[in-house]
Amino acid sequence: MSRKLFLSALGLLCAAVLTGCGNNIHSNSIKASGEDENRLDIVCTVFPGYDWVRNILGEHENEVNLTYLLSNGNDMHSFQPSAEDIIKISSCDIFLYTGGESEYWVDDVLENAVNKNMRIINLIDILGSSAVEEELKEGMQSDEDCDEDKEYDEHTWLSLKNAEIFCDEIENALSAADPENSADYENNLNKYKSGLESLDEKFTVLFENMQEKTLIFADRFPFRYFTEDYGLDYYAAFLGCSADIEASFETVAFLSGKIDELGCNAVFELESSDGSVARAVVDNCKNKNCDMVKLNSIQSVRKKDIQDGTNYLSLMNENYNLIKEHLS
Repeated sequence: MSRKLFLSALGLLCAAVLTGCGNNIHSNSIKASGEDENRLDIVCTVFPGYDWVRNILGEHENEVNLTYLLSNGNDMHSFQPSAEDIIKISSCDIFLYTGGESEYWVDDVLENAVNKNMRIINLIDILGSSAVEEELKEGMQSDEDCDEDKEYDEHTWLSLKNAEIFCDEIENALSAADPENSADYENNLNKYKSGLESLDEKFTVLFENMQEKTLIFADRFPFRYFTEDYGLDYYAAFLGCSADIEASFETVAFLSGKIDELGCNAVFELESSDGSVARAVVDNCKNKNCDMVKLNSIQSVRKKDIQDGTNYLSLMNENYNLIKEHLS
């Protein structure tokens, strides 16, 4: 469905579900057990926001209705909300979302929201002038959808420094909505931020001692904020917002040439990649033993993985270990 048609349909759906037509609807989202209408309702679109909220809630997590919309592993760039999702967002007390083009549907939902006192956490808006635009780098395959207008890179959470800023905003929203437990939220925030700061320092030391500071990405590139934090350069097949999965011969040849030029031992791709672009790049460079390494974009984590203990810091630490192993 085109974006225009989807927005028209969404407008009609919002009108329908918010006037009482939302019975017997099913969703894939995660919500707290024993959901209670008298509890604080919090809805998060992407996994990092959900995990940050959980950590700041701490021991109070089971006292709220917390919903994570992408718990079945949806790609953020193609996710479309269900009727139940719209109802949850419309009436929730706190709503956290990226604010990027992939969530173009959010404006219509919020315009029709029942709770006009909702506290809204828009990650890109929080960054303000620090938000960075998508960047068409040399050798990168152009994408018409991304090129139509200027778009901000919505993968803001891949900066640990940004994560600290966002966690401050989450704590403020929770404390304003539930002042009785504000001291606990502040204490949980400080503990969690120490973990963010510690991992940020590990990355800083790693890159300070690394001679080659260029990432070759045979995939979409969502790591702009990450490379900005540590003074890294990069070359990639596609923009972060691109829907492309097949690279042109020119793009593959360019990335292969960069691997040869820089003497790289690794080409990176995303966790969801089928490996075809990375394999083509390696096949066309001199170093046939160049490693193909998957880094995690952390936008969507499945319910089962969360239950098994996967969290934002563990995934960022896995990225650290992979980069250290294959670049240092």
